[in-house]
Formats: sequence, structure tokens, C-alpha cells
Amino acid sequence: MKLHYHKFEQFLPISLDEAWDFFSAPQNLNEITPPEMKFEILTKEIPRMYAGQIVQYNVTPFPFFTSGWVTEITQVEDRKMFIDEQRFGPYAFWHHQHHFQEQEGGVLMTDILHYRVPLGIVGKLVNALFIESKVKGIFEYRFELLMNKYANSALPK
Repeated sequence: MKLHYHKFEQFLPISLDEAWDFFSAPQNLNEITPPEMKFEILTKEIPRMYAGQIVQYNVTPFPFFTSGWVTEITQVEDRKMFIDEQRFGPYAFWHHQHHFQEQEGGVLMTDILHYRVPLGIVGKLVNALFIESKVKGIFEYRFELLMNKYANSALPK
């Protein structure tokens, strides 16, 4: 039972309040997910994030393979961090921490991801061939999108 681990960091030249407002709104996941994944939020009228919140999605991680995904927001510390965990979906295990740290000139965002794929040795092979690079690609896409989105932002001095 291997857990895969990734850590991603990104500095954005925006206020902690602006970062938190954007990332703690589950409906914004659509904006930061690669379009080819056909990310669709099924939960209607999503309120601001809270611990215990359940959100349903459909996602197409690979052509011709659409999967339902149910996540629970298990922890929220206002303007500091939140954790989402998959309850049902394509992974055997998914635990994603989102951390926000105010720094001079902006916010350092840190994502810590642990996941496990199903199907034993077959899953291990599929992870090596496709999933690992797909996961990295999702965060690379998000990194570029956010760099462009906030490229002209600067905090007042």
C-alpha cells in the first residue's frame, strides 16, 4: 500500500484575504482545473467552505473515462489552511492540504497531497504510466493560470 506524496508551492502577489476568498470557494475549482478534465461541480448552491462540507463533481481525468468524485472538507482554519479528502471517486485514498502563509508582498500557498491508487500492481503501473504525470500536470496548469491571473497584482506599500 504505497502512498504517493507531492508538495507544491506558489507565491502570489495578493493579500491573504484575496487568496483565501478565492481558494475557499469550492466553485472556483472549475477555473483552476485544466479544461480537458471537463470538471463539473454537481453540488448546487455551494456556501463558503466549512468543515464537514460535502461537494460532488464529475471529472474526466483521461479521454473516455469520466468519474464521479465526492470530497469532504474535513478541516478549516480561517485564512490559514483547509483539507479536502475524497470520500468516493477514482482514488483509493486522497488527502489534500491547502496552506496559506502571509509574507511580505503576498501569500505563499503550499499544497501537500497524499494519494493512493486502487487495483494493486495494475494501479501501480497505471500510476507510473499516466496518473503521476497527470497529477503534476494539474498543478502545473494551476501554477501558470494563477501566475497569469495575478501577474499585474501588487500589494500596496
